[in-house]
Amino acid sequence: MADPGVLKVLHGADYDVTTLKRDFGFRFAGLFDTMIAARFLGRPQIGLQALALAELGVSLSKESQRDDWSRRPLTLLQEAYALADVAHLLPLQARFAGELHDLGRLAWVEEESAAVGGLEAARRGRDPEAYQKVKGMRRLSRRQQAVLREVHAWREALAEATDVPAFKLVSAEVLLELAERAPRSLSELSRFRGLSPRVRARGAELLAAIDRALSLPDAELPRLGPPPTRPVLPEAVHRRVERLRAWRAKEAARLRVDVSVVLPQRLLERLAQAGPSEPSALGQVEGLRRWRIEAFGEALLDAAAS
Repeated sequence: MADPGVLKVLHGADYDVTTLKRDFGFRFAGLFDTMIAARFLGRPQIGLQALALAELGVSLSKESQRDDWSRRPLTLLQEAYALADVAHLLPLQARFAGELHDLGRLAWVEEESAAVGGLEAARRGRDPEAYQKVKGMRRLSRRQQAVLREVHAWREALAEATDVPAFKLVSAEVLLELAERAPRSLSELSRFRGLSPRVRARGAELLAAIDRALSLPDAELPRLGPPPTRPVLPEAVHRRVERLRAWRAKEAARLRVDVSVVLPQRLLERLAQAGPSEPSALGQVEGLRRWRIEAFGEALLDAAAS
């Protein structure tokens, strides 16, 4: 994986890279991400199934998509499904690389793929405040927020113990519903949709987590601060943001790609804040890749000028 002379083709590589680094200490070089390539070619759909069909005429089955992949042995159908996820990546890469080369964008994708290969390893450990990121959490009462905190922590512990992604055990939407309705019995819990078989088998544990939250004294209920607000931008920065957005829209239309390929929003805002006035200053903007400076440098300086 660390040999730059050996091409590694992955699709949506960030999860694979960060978890393989965490679990096995892998290093990556010579990576080509076909999802990034599809974005830089302006493909309307970038999922592997859609690309395999559109580019290669290959129909990938979804039959085993929601299987419990922690169970062993795998079935022959599951093995075929897993192999199909990688069997078509090399011809897909060859097609994309040729088209990118003709458009002068191959180096762009190679640099973006290298950046994915350089991502930090995923972190282990649980954030006790992560429940606050569940969409809709702030509309709950403080007691309901306490339930959400408990069931979220229980889900994360189960995910770590079983090595199953947390969202596959209980989705964020179901977590919110559990917090709102707070079931007290297995019969009430059975009415909830979206609970995996693994979770239903541990229904008593889930109910115990809910009961802990319902039994908390008022003084121990969550007390959230005000929601974060975006800082008010100075007028000069606001003008730079608007100029950069206008330029980005035109450039994306010219290249026939999404605006985020030309300049992601986070980079647009950093450029507007920095207000670079000379080429050397562009290299100081965090995350602004070399290919963007080479391809768009002069236009970026014009748009970001004070």
